[in-house]
Amino acid sequence: MARRYDSSTTTFSPEGRLHQVEYAIEAINNAGTCVGILAKDGIVMASERRITSGLLAPSKTSEKTYQLANHACANVAGLTADANILIDQARLKAGRFFYTYQEPIPLEMLVEHVCNYKQAYTQYGGLRPFGVAFLFGGYDDHYGFQLYQSDPSGNYSGWRATVIGANNQAGKSLLKTEYSDEMPTVEEALRLAVKVLNKTMDGTAASAEKMELFTMTLNDDDAEDAETCQHHILTQAEAQVVIDQVESESVSAGDS
Repeated sequence: MARRYDSSTTTFSPEGRLHQVEYAIEAINNAGTCVGILAKDGIVMASERRITSGLLAPSKTSEKTYQLANHACANVAGLTADANILIDQARLKAGRFFYTYQEPIPLEMLVEHVCNYKQAYTQYGGLRPFGVAFLFGGYDDHYGFQLYQSDPSGNYSGWRATVIGANNQAGKSLLKTEYSDEMPTVEEALRLAVKVLNKTMDGTAASAEKMELFTMTLNDDDAEDAETCQHHILTQAEAQVVIDQVESESVSAGDS
């Protein structure tokens, strides 16, 4: 019965399901894991790097973490080509808003714009859903740091910590036990993100080459201005320091 409704995004099955949207979500569940954690003094995002061939030339820019505006960033799980279209839409919306109003766009408005664009691709014939999920992070003067998750259906929700991509349920289970009511600092959140990736990466040994760690914090010189957010992707040496700290903590916990 389901096969009769597989090929169309505009037709509900008798069970009330849109199969193409569900298949897009399943494609994301096979993508590299991404972790987003809200901290007291910033946002931490961590991504699994999947190296398909040692012959590939190293990418000049990140394929997992994108800057949308001075105060907004995104982490991607799924098809990178699909993500590029939506990233361009988000950057265009942010730029037009700033040009019109001379202030940064509120993060939730930016997320809603991208999600409305994604939702349209589930409602009109001849289109397919975008096979990509996002973690959006950002800052504004009213609500401080914020973290949102969106999926191919166009739904979005706010989170304190979440995981998308492969083995996301295992990662969320770890976050439920490790993420306390009191928000961690950025340094603590980095270590927690590495722990989550260690759990979701199918037992492969943790290394800086297989992880990308990202932080967004406020610049110290003007901590109240959203335009002074600092985006930083940790170098492999910096990431290795965090990984070593996590490994030493686990050894200490095992000894005790």
